[in-house]
Amino acid sequence: MSRSGVRTRPVTVLLALGALAYTAWVLELVFQTGLDPIQAYVSELAAADQPLGGLFRATDLTAGLLVLAAAVCALSRCDRRRWSLAGWSGLALFGAATAVDSRLPLSCAPTADPVCAARETAGLVPATHTAHAVSSSLAMLGALAGVVALTVAARRYGWWPSLAERLGPALVALELAATAWTLASVAAFQAGRGTWALGAGQRLQVLVVAVWLGVLAVCVAREGRAWRS
Repeated sequence: MSRSGVRTRPVTVLLALGALAYTAWVLELVFQTGLDPIQAYVSELAAADQPLGGLFRATDLTAGLLVLAAAVCALSRCDRRRWSLAGWSGLALFGAATAVDSRLPLSCAPTADPVCAARETAGLVPATHTAHAVSSSLAMLGALAGVVALTVAARRYGWWPSLAERLGPALVALELAATAWTLASVAAFQAGRGTWALGAGQRLQVLVVAVWLGVLAVCVAREGRAWRS
């Protein structure tokens, strides 16, 4: 691929817009949502009973479709080495699962509503709660795969210096730590032991993914060595 960036421009634009849409949850700092950002799941912002649920479902759908389109576009043009394929495939899974996740909203906010939490524990909530948990898990699995594999690809194949040598490894470590925090907090909440600042951990988790997508977009725009000629 030439250094002009012409063929990588769609991937760059889609990744950048996807990263921006994936940070729409920061609007909770501007609007009154009634949810505690330290304790509440990010996905509770999009719950069916929340006043701004429609907005956050729309931004999640947009983010998922944009990242999915970027990953599919990249898979059709990228160097076919193992870590590259694994990374872009992971981002494709992340994008698809995030889009599906937006169509399977929670019916209520369990961290803010004790009645909702009790109904969820008793299995009296709609099946979308279980489906949402599955799609959310797949989305974060895909994100982790993409973040780790493409960072490894950058280091192993000599691509994207910013991702390979400076920001990439730090963001991978931070994402793994945030994921561990989130998983531990979810387990504690489901066991009735409090939230362990679940909301803060999950917000850090999704913020790091968005920042990493933005860094990748910049790297793709600057460097063409990851692409087939």
